[in-house]
Amino acid sequence: MEAFTSFLSFFLPILLSLALTISTNYEGNALHALRSRLSDPNHVLQSWDPTLVNSCTWFHVTCDSNNHVIRLDLGNSNISGSLGPELGQLKHLQYLELYHNNIGGKLPKELGKLKGLVSMDLYGNRFQGKIPKSFANLKSLRFLRLNDNKLSGSIPRELTTLSNLKVFDVSNNDLCGTIPVDGPFGSFSMESFENNRLNGPELKGLVPYDFGC
Repeated sequence: MEAFTSFLSFFLPILLSLALTISTNYEGNALHALRSRLSDPNHVLQSWDPTLVNSCTWFHVTCDSNNHVIRLDLGNSNISGSLGPELGQLKHLQYLELYHNNIGGKLPKELGKLKGLVSMDLYGNRFQGKIPKSFANLKSLRFLRLNDNKLSGSIPRELTTLSNLKVFDVSNNDLCGTIPVDGPFGSFSMESFENNRLNGPELKGLVPYDFGC
C-alpha cells in the first residue's frame, strides 16, 4: 500500500501537468488556426507563436488560473479575413471582442458551443449571411452586439430563450422579417434594430415572423 501511495504521489502531478498541457495546446491550436485566417498588417498577432506551449503568454489573450483562455481582445486591430469553426474549441471563453475590424464571411455556427460566453462583440465588421440559430445555446450571454455588418435573413426566434441577455444590437445590417417580442426582446429599444429591412415588432398569429424576407 505504501508503495502504491508513493507511486501516486510521484506520477499524479505529472499526469495532471500533462493533461493541462494537452488542454492548453488544444486552445493554442485553435487560436493559431484563427491567426492563419486573418490578415494582420499592424502585427498585433506577432506574439501568437505556435511553438510556445502556453498561449496565455500571447498578447490580447487572457487566461484563468487553470490556463484556459477566457478572453480574446482584438477590437480595433485593423485585422481582416474570416472566422472558422476552430473558435468553437475555446470552450472556456467568456469574452469574444473582435469589434471594429474588417473581418468578413459568415458567422460560424460553432460559436454556439461557447457555453460560458458572456459577451460577443462583433460589431463594425463585414460579416455576411444569417445569424446562426446555434447562438441560442449561449445561455450565459449578456451582451450580443452584431451591429454595423452585412448580416441578412431574419432574427432567429430561438434567441428569445436567452434569459440573461441584457444588450442586443443588430442595427445597420440587412436583416428582414419582424422583431421578436418574447423573452428579453421585450425590453430592447427600437434603436437596436434600426437601418435594416425589418417590418416592426412581430404580430403573432397575423403574419409570419419572417414576413418580407
